[in-house]
Amino acid sequence: MNVGNYRKSLLISALKSCGAVKYGDFTLASGKKSKYYIDIKKASTDPATLTVIAEQASAILVTENVDMIGGVALGGVPLATAVALKSNLKLLIVRKEEKGYGTGGRFIGDLKKGSRIVLIEDVTTSGGSVKDAINAILEAGGIVNTVITVVDREEGAQESLAALGVKLIPLVSASDLLQ
Repeated sequence: MNVGNYRKSLLISALKSCGAVKYGDFTLASGKKSKYYIDIKKASTDPATLTVIAEQASAILVTENVDMIGGVALGGVPLATAVALKSNLKLLIVRKEEKGYGTGGRFIGDLKKGSRIVLIEDVTTSGGSVKDAINAILEAGGIVNTVITVVDREEGAQESLAALGVKLIPLVSASDLLQ
């Protein structure tokens, strides 16, 4: 077994052990119906599984030219925080919308013009949620070339992000996870 397959099998085992893979009738954020659900919040609240995710995402970062790790609220935030700690990179939190109170704004973190951000996403389906975050970062002068997702459901996110010039790197695909 090569290193990539070992890492994948380790993550699959961790996701199943913490109860992140559920079967039944679910409605996804995209509005699609599904017979399975990947509850990454179960994984991000389990220290052992979160550590596996952070280690695997951090290993990918060594090949990327990156200044910050970004997480989209809510699901991506604990993942991005763990990866930022593991990789010693600054953290950027992307809110779903601007806040009209406190410091306001759409971002928490020191996003500067030209900052290169790798976004960490929990699960990608069509890519809609992460595309919104990418566009907000681009409008603020940041650069996003890569999104790392814990699980890609293989339902169009890769192609959707490629149309923006952004590569999607899944730690595991749904087809691998559901085997």
